Amino acid sequence: MAKISLSKASLQKEREKLRLYERILPSLDLKRMQLTGQLARAKQELLQTEEEVKSVASRVSEELPMLANKDVGLSGLVEVTFLDVDEENVVGVKLPVLRKVDISVVEYAMLAKPHWVDSYVERLRQMLHLKATVMVAEARVQKLYHAVRRVAQRVNLFEKILIPEAKKNIKRVRIFLADMERAATVRSKIAKAMRVREKRIVSDRGATP
Repeated sequence: MAKISLSKASLQKEREKLRLYERILPSLDLKRMQLTGQLARAKQELLQTEEEVKSVASRVSEELPMLANKDVGLSGLVEVTFLDVDEENVVGVKLPVLRKVDISVVEYAMLAKPHWVDSYVERLRQMLHLKATVMVAEARVQKLYHAVRRVAQRVNLFEKILIPEAKKNIKRVRIFLADMERAATVRSKIAKAMRVREKRIVSDRGATP
């Protein structure tokens, strides 16, 4: 803890610091709660999207068991051609948001491919879109996690260090100033008593015949 001057000016300074800290803390704590809520929501959205990915993969396995046939060429049929990831401000944190995903299907000779390839392509389109959504959702969770951590650290700094330290300093200076005031009062009384005594002695000597 830094040394402080035991003076009235220092006492005033510590009181001002305490008022500032106590004014900042509620807004910081509110921001922490808001970000925590946003983080919980982002985690839930990520979980739901991951479940959708699993669901699509499961449907592909059920609907298209013929994918096990390696003789049918399926590579390169679908690709992501454009990904628009924007930013939005959420409780002071810039978070990525998926605006658009363009997915193109490479032309293929329908007569040269089994009929089920069309279903496979559609499922693949779904999967690529979901994968892009998952990627952005993971980034949102990460950014919110770090934001919550930073704000929580600041809340702890104010709650556990700055405010208690300011209160301790105020108490220390007040005790010191009170002791100094009492000591000054005692000295004043002693000086007054000595003056009265001296006057009495002088008076007594003057009255002696």
